[in-house]
Amino acid sequence: MTKLIALVTAGLFAAGTIQVGNEAKAACQVSLASLNLTADQKTKMDAAMTEHQKAGCTEASEHKYKQEAKSILTPEQFAKFKAECKKGEKEKTQT
Repeated sequence: MTKLIALVTAGLFAAGTIQVGNEAKAACQVSLASLNLTADQKTKMDAAMTEHQKAGCTEASEHKYKQEAKSILTPEQFAKFKAECKKGEKEKTQT
C-alpha cells in the first residue's frame, strides 16, 4: 500500500503545472498509476517528464515527450496515455 501511495504521489508531482511567463501550462497530465507501469517503465517515464519540464513545456518538447512515452509503454498503455492526453487538452481549451 505504501508503494502505491508513493507511486500516485510521484505521478501527481510529475504531472504538475509548469510556469511559462505569466501563464501556467500543464504538461500532458496522465496519472502514471493508471497505466500500471513496471518499475523500469516508471523510472523511464519520470525521466522523460523531467526532461520535458526542463525544456519549458513547448510544443516541440510535448511532441518529444509523447514519442518517448510511445517507446517506453506497451501499445495498450500508450493508447490509454494518448486518450488521457486528449481528454486533458480538451479540458484546457474549454476553460
